[in-house]
Amino acid sequence: MAMNAALLPEYDHELATTRIVLERLPEHKYGWKPHPKSMSMGDLATHLSNLPQWAAMTMAADDLDLAPGGVPVKQDPAVKTRAELLEKFDKNVSEGRAAIAAADDASMMKNWSLKMNGATLMTMPKAAVLRSWVMNHVVHHRAQLAVYLRLNDVAVPAMYGPSADEGSMGS
Repeated sequence: MAMNAALLPEYDHELATTRIVLERLPEHKYGWKPHPKSMSMGDLATHLSNLPQWAAMTMAADDLDLAPGGVPVKQDPAVKTRAELLEKFDKNVSEGRAAIAAADDASMMKNWSLKMNGATLMTMPKAAVLRSWVMNHVVHHRAQLAVYLRLNDVAVPAMYGPSADEGSMGS
C-alpha cells in the first residue's frame, strides 16, 4: 500500500472529528481562556484551523522557516465567527488532503526541516511530519478545545468512543 493511501483514512477521520469540535465552540466565548498563560478559545481555534495547511506546505517545500531573516512569520488574526473558522478550516483540510493524495512514496520519504532564522530545529521525512506536525498536532489542540468546551458547559463530542455527553460517535 502506498504511504498516502495509508495516511488518508487517518487524516480524514481526525479532521472530520476536529470539525465537530470546532462547530461547537460558542462564538461569544472566543476571548475566554482557562488560565492567563493559556491561549484564548478563538486564538486556539484559529491555530487549529490553520494546522491542516501544514500538509500542503510540507509536500510543496522541503523546509519552513518560522523567522526568515530573523523576522517571525506573521500570524493570522483570530477568527471572529464560526462561519469564518469553518471556512478556513475546510479550505485548509481540502488543500492538505489533495497534497497528500497526490504524493508518491519517494516524496513522502524526502526530508523536511523546520527552521528558525535559518537554524534547523528538526528534520524528518515528510510522512513523519504529516503524522506528527499535522495530525498529532491537530489531535493535541483539539483535546485542549474539548477541555475548553467542558469548562464552559458545552457538550463534548464523542471522538474515539462515547463522551460523557454523547453515548456514541456521531450522536
